[in-house]
Amino acid sequence: MAGASALAAPPTDLPYTFKSVAIVGGGFVDGIAFHPTVPGLAYARTDMGGAYRRDTATGPWQPLLDHLPLADVNLMGVESLAVDPNNPDAIYLACGTYTAATVPNGAVLRSRDRGRSWQRTDLPFKLGGNEGGRGNGERLAVDPNDGRVLYLASRTAGLWRSTDAARTFQRVDSFPDAAWRREASDGPPPSWGGSDGKATINFLLFDPSSGTRGQPSRTIYAGVSVIGRPSLWRSLDAGASWQPLPGGPERHRPMRAALASDGQLYIAYASEPGPHRMTDGSVWRLDPATRTWTDITPARPSAAQPFGYATVVVDPTQPRRLLASTAGRARGDELFRSTDGGATWAALFTTARFDASAAPYVADTHLHWLYDVKINPANPDHALFTTGYGGWETLDLTAADRGQPTHWRVMSGGIEETVALALHSPTKGVPLVTAIGDYSGFVHTDLDHPAAGNPKPPFFGNTHDVTGAALAPEVIVRIGHARDGGKNLGYSLDGGTSWREPATVPPGPLPGDGFIAVSADGRAWVWTPKGGTPHVTHDRGDTWQAVTGLPAGTRVIADPAEPQRFHAMALFDGQLFSSTDGGLHFTAEPLTLPDGPVRDLQAGSHNRSNRGDDRGGQDRLYATPGRHGELWVAAFHGLYRRTAAGGAGFQRLPGVSEIHAFGFGRAAPGAADPALYLVGTVSGRYGLFRSTDAGGSWQRINDDAHQWGLILQVSGDPKVFGRVYVGTHGRGVLYGDPQSQRPVKVD
Repeated sequence: MAGASALAAPPTDLPYTFKSVAIVGGGFVDGIAFHPTVPGLAYARTDMGGAYRRDTATGPWQPLLDHLPLADVNLMGVESLAVDPNNPDAIYLACGTYTAATVPNGAVLRSRDRGRSWQRTDLPFKLGGNEGGRGNGERLAVDPNDGRVLYLASRTAGLWRSTDAARTFQRVDSFPDAAWRREASDGPPPSWGGSDGKATINFLLFDPSSGTRGQPSRTIYAGVSVIGRPSLWRSLDAGASWQPLPGGPERHRPMRAALASDGQLYIAYASEPGPHRMTDGSVWRLDPATRTWTDITPARPSAAQPFGYATVVVDPTQPRRLLASTAGRARGDELFRSTDGGATWAALFTTARFDASAAPYVADTHLHWLYDVKINPANPDHALFTTGYGGWETLDLTAADRGQPTHWRVMSGGIEETVALALHSPTKGVPLVTAIGDYSGFVHTDLDHPAAGNPKPPFFGNTHDVTGAALAPEVIVRIGHARDGGKNLGYSLDGGTSWREPATVPPGPLPGDGFIAVSADGRAWVWTPKGGTPHVTHDRGDTWQAVTGLPAGTRVIADPAEPQRFHAMALFDGQLFSSTDGGLHFTAEPLTLPDGPVRDLQAGSHNRSNRGDDRGGQDRLYATPGRHGELWVAAFHGLYRRTAAGGAGFQRLPGVSEIHAFGFGRAAPGAADPALYLVGTVSGRYGLFRSTDAGGSWQRINDDAHQWGLILQVSGDPKVFGRVYVGTHGRGVLYGDPQSQRPVKVD
């Protein structure tokens, strides 16, 4: 196999321009920071889709971590962010998605040009940007009096400090382990996963009034996610020693805190770190000078309506004006407003008006995961809050103080945080249909503007696969996890304009994950549930029949030229299957690859358990558009082609040594073969590649600034030569066109 790679010419570079397919949001934006001295400058972090910058108060967000390659995909989950109040060009990100033993350690990324370029400091511990408690914070903080000093609160390794602007970090041994390590009194570990059940330090705050410019602040607060013992700690000597602040609530865990300019400290508490459901919570005010605690909870949770509080925030221009958000209310969360330091509160959402036109799909999702709320320091009327699908903002917040409704609009323009599980570009009609994790997918009639809403019925909470008929593109079928009692399959007979549910689904447990195949004429559908028996329908779901001749869980694809023919593959068992009766019965033949059976490959990168993300496009069978029986095996370790059924066996294409995604696009003008698109390694070089000569040569079409961490899916557009769709793990879906070519659509 090394010889196959050596025979290939090195790929050349073909510059492409990439843009996001507009969905808007789609994932958990779990933290926001305004810079206090530059109006409009703000940053946002996400749990698995990188970080963003906003340069104007209501403008689009710009992605900051698209340069991260697959090898650094763990850094796409941002645990915390921090700005330097005295340096508007400095931004710091604490990055690391998971704390599992198999995952690399985290890192702090630092920038001196607002995120246009980065330097990296590797950490000796892991971070959990996509684990429980990820909406807490901030765990990373810059000293407002001395920008060289940063503190980083870890999940598993205590408190850390840098005195050289994040170039190095040292553990703060003066912060006692007993403050954050779990004890029996803490009760059972919180139901939020990760971090080995440890308590974790989850926020840090400096008191700017406790220092002078150029010298470290002396007063620092640290919140620890524990119950049954003090959870708020304070240092009065710039971190040299720490003491608990007793008297506060011990029934709940601190989530977020805000220090007002008058010295009052406000803290939101909840029974669980979130973002999963919680049963109780409260909001408190602490007067640090007198150590007096005051319960200022806006509304009490109850057994009938359990919830907690996610955050409390202070208006930077008026220390008595507050906002506090609930977390985990079953009928949607609430945002409360106070103008008297928490003595009284008003619920905003009972009268608020919401405009979802910038992302119509969010109208189908209740308000949830309001784990950060911020008031613009340059405009007290401008506030933002985060959600599990992006966030909202208002420009008339103080209207509530006059008894008037506030007006909110989607604030997530430019943020794309979905996970693409399948891409379908029909041979005619709309440019693209997507299967999206956590959502009902989208029919994209305009790549630059959001879809009018989720396709339904049925309404999916997660869409796992979508495909259509090669010769009847008006037929599109999708599968997923249905909500509200719907069926786990939906279909369209008009190219995605309208959708229907089938009359029946196959008997027995039938999860929404798995694969769907549609015959070239659209009349036969083969549904393979994950690990289950494939079933086929020839009457749009009125009846189903179990497929014979296929192992359970086997993915099936349709022959694009012969309506009665389907293909399937069991790569690790060395079998290829075909059906000539519309998917009712399959017959097997040996899958013969020139370098031997996959099961005989040596351990390491070629074993079954280490072959990329199992949601990606590798280790799958593909059929050449428009041709009968021409098949491709896009194995994780290489690319193989069989030119015709019954003819010569599979031949390995030179140069390709690793695949994570594979797909076809429209042929180049005058070319005999469709364009190929591949994410992986070609001649020792990782990237996104295109071939217009059936894999004889390749061009890299992305660059080092556009790698997007993990790419799960890739597909060309059969209507537009050169156009490619890229489905990422947390950075949404992108489309690209050659910079030197004006795309021409061909129907």
